[in-house]
Amino acid sequence: MTGSLSRLPPSQGTLGNLIDGFSLEMTARDSDALAEAAPDLPAATRIAVTYLPGEDMSARVAAAAMIRSYGHIPVPHISARRLASALELERFLDRLSTEASIDRAFVVGGDLREPAGPYPDAKSVIASGLLAKFGLARIGVAGYPEGHPSISEHDLKLDLLTKLTMLRDLGHEGVVNTQFSFDAGAILRWLEALRNDGVTATVRIGIPGPTTVKSLLRFAARCGVGASTAVLQKYGISLTRLLSPVGPDRLLAELGSRLSDGAHGDVKLHFYPFGGLARTARWAKTLIG
Repeated sequence: MTGSLSRLPPSQGTLGNLIDGFSLEMTARDSDALAEAAPDLPAATRIAVTYLPGEDMSARVAAAAMIRSYGHIPVPHISARRLASALELERFLDRLSTEASIDRAFVVGGDLREPAGPYPDAKSVIASGLLAKFGLARIGVAGYPEGHPSISEHDLKLDLLTKLTMLRDLGHEGVVNTQFSFDAGAILRWLEALRNDGVTATVRIGIPGPTTVKSLLRFAARCGVGASTAVLQKYGISLTRLLSPVGPDRLLAELGSRLSDGAHGDVKLHFYPFGGLARTARWAKTLIG
């Protein structure tokens, strides 16, 4: 990453393939930001709607419908442990299908210590059959290139492989969306291991959009991402300039130079807009020329 926002060269080669078809995410509270960001996004950009506490079903559905109205593709998050009942999940999917014409979603376990209802993890939502009932063709599941603070590497691997197998067997296309990462080396090693395990699914690598060092560290600490001083310095972030703007320019350049189809497969970018949706959209526009 750089200590200031700068413009990468026009996308070309592997870097261009990586940037083309990028996705990003928003919350249900970002309606005004979406209206500002929409004109700067390529047609049919995939936009995830996160499942945050304090945002009700109607707000999430309205955000998904708004994304569709701008000609983009809504990808609603489904947080398994926050669902109180099978009926709640069915109503959510029904409204999303009716009001936002969804054909995909992202399913994650969620961060509650105890599940609010019958779904302790993403696998239980997939196994319910409700995703197939509402015609969802593509389902995203989580990947963790830098690991998870409370789950072993072995268990993370087994869980991901199990979910992808379940999705395939139920007729869905599985897609892996990763937690955001700072470390190109960790991302590349994780991708190689994934491909060696026989996974051919598209992987969307989570990358922080332009923000400040302070905001980046706050989100990293919350997510358990390895935001060590050494890694941050590797990408040009100075801890003495916490309010300085930063973007993932170096990280993207390194990924673009080292990624190969043979070793790493189909890889795209997913931007986490910690500095704001509209700001990230404007910045991403500069990447694609």
